[in-house]
Amino acid sequence: MWILTVILFIFILGLIVLVHEFGHFFWAKKFGVYIHEFSIGMGPVIFSKKGKKDGITYNIRALPIGGFVSMAGEVYEDDDSVPKEKCLCNKPIWQRIIVMAAGVFNNFLMALVLLFLFGLIWGSTELSPKIDTVLEGYPMAEAGIVKGDKIIAINNNHISTWDEAQILLYFKNDKDYYEFTIKHENGEVEDYKITPKEVKDENDTKFGFSVSQEETHGLFNKIKFAFGKFYAVVASMWLTLGGLFTGKISIDALSGPVGIYTVVDESVKYGLMQVVYLVAYLSINVGVINIIPFPAFDGGRILFLAIEKIKGSPVNQKFENMCHTIGFILLMLLIIYVTINDIIRLF
Repeated sequence: MWILTVILFIFILGLIVLVHEFGHFFWAKKFGVYIHEFSIGMGPVIFSKKGKKDGITYNIRALPIGGFVSMAGEVYEDDDSVPKEKCLCNKPIWQRIIVMAAGVFNNFLMALVLLFLFGLIWGSTELSPKIDTVLEGYPMAEAGIVKGDKIIAINNNHISTWDEAQILLYFKNDKDYYEFTIKHENGEVEDYKITPKEVKDENDTKFGFSVSQEETHGLFNKIKFAFGKFYAVVASMWLTLGGLFTGKISIDALSGPVGIYTVVDESVKYGLMQVVYLVAYLSINVGVINIIPFPAFDGGRILFLAIEKIKGSPVNQKFENMCHTIGFILLMLLIIYVTINDIIRLF
């Protein structure tokens, strides 16, 4: 079974990286940028082939944790071996932004397609945090919340999906209660202070309620589900990132490649349905992380292009290179840290 998990793990990460990097690759070629290398994976090369017509080196590398498209003039002009007009840095800013953003766009597009197929094949459900059941003797029931009520905010954070609610309920809370803003079926809105019940079993409920999982039908609802779930995952990710910066979520909660392998292993047990959802979920994650305006990410490169546009001249090349290098080192250190934590959790 572990062999199947390893193969699936490599396939999933490889597919997501391939889709992302192909976005950069396609638009770079479209705009006439010279490409040195298209690589899937990082580290030592285990397979290499040079294109006869385009002269591009296509590589598969040993570590399935990333990839890259090496383009001429990503920050400054290459040597005289590459014509200046084929350097990315000499292309119009709008073209450079498209090249940089195309990987994220591809990840998001793939996720939307997979979520639509998920809804089409296995069914789509309601995504709003509408209360379905309330358990007697638990905090929600004691507060007077009933079936049909809808959660519209938690701790003054407005939400529209159950995914967002779950993140907010996971946040560290300085108070001994959570503030729920509830909209009743009659349209009335009320605020409640709910103190979670202490439970011995971590799988037990602290609040005593479940949300509606009512299935939706029809092609339009399948499309609505795909976009709704896409939004829910993106919104949850932004909440998570915000929680990391504010200290409401510990950095130890992050997972690296080992953690993803564990999730893949669990998904295999639930069959193709869970695997398809996992690929969509991870693809959205890769897209959101890459669009963050931080050096070494696509969003960081777009940020420098935006600065160039505003100031009317390129950012100092040495300074930009230094920022991307530092960003990459910090990213690698973070990956090493979360990987060590993942391994510790395994044992």
